[in-house]
Amino acid sequence: MQADPHDTPVPYMRRTRDWYLALGFDNPYVWAHHPDVPFAPLGRPLTEMKLALITTAAPYRPDRGDQGPGSAYNAEAKFYQVYSGSVREDHDLRISHVAIDRDHTTMEDSGTWFPLPALREAEGRLFGSLAPRFHGLPTNRSVRHTLGVDAPEILARCREDGAEAAVFVPNCPVCHQSVTLVARHLEDQGIPTVIMGCAKDIVEHVGAPRFLFSDFPLGNSAGRPKDPASQAGTLALALRVLETAPAARTTVQNPQRWSEDARWKLDYSNVATRSDEDMARHRAKAHADREVARRIREAT
Repeated sequence: MQADPHDTPVPYMRRTRDWYLALGFDNPYVWAHHPDVPFAPLGRPLTEMKLALITTAAPYRPDRGDQGPGSAYNAEAKFYQVYSGSVREDHDLRISHVAIDRDHTTMEDSGTWFPLPALREAEGRLFGSLAPRFHGLPTNRSVRHTLGVDAPEILARCREDGAEAAVFVPNCPVCHQSVTLVARHLEDQGIPTVIMGCAKDIVEHVGAPRFLFSDFPLGNSAGRPKDPASQAGTLALALRVLETAPAARTTVQNPQRWSEDARWKLDYSNVATRSDEDMARHRAKAHADREVARRIREAT
């Protein structure tokens, strides 16, 4: 059987660079890169350890516009400070505030981006116990802010909760950079981590200790939507990577497939597949969204 030429990981770094240049932003984003990667071995079996969950999803706020299934990117829904929530409660977290793959992700099943229910089901079986809180990490383009403010805050909250290891679940391209930076910070301080993500090029460019790569559209780092077996299997594999990775820069690819047809990978932020009229609409919205984000950030 002939290999599908499209069945390779999406080049998100190149796509987002070309996309933002086409939108009229003439300062291409410089992604963080580290040749050296910290690595904290597990001190004991994972079945005896307390695990923290870190997400880039945002709490639903009804006053911030449409954040439901199929909604457009919503800059009003962004958050700019670390937040926490009890793992013993259910939470309505959404991802309309980030640049996920809206062509192939409907945002109908939060289990694809916030695996707290799956973690509670696996507690005491695949790992020891959950730390009392999960933590929300802002999607911040500023590497300096992520490293200087968000990473120390996540570390402090994990230590306060007695977390001994952490699972990170990003959504958009910048989310993948942010969680990798913070995972590196935790590993450097002795807390083992694993990232469940979909943007392979970004995570490996930044330099991740442990990474489970799922070749799914952005917004589905925790498994396929409305597919409990996919979500449970993805989590189980991520925990296996956490426990068995032999060294830093360990990447394991999830064997699950999104679709037998890999042409979905051609769509995300691909200038070559968009008409002039379509790009004009995206350009106008991008500049309006940037102004909204600036206003909210200054008011925070």
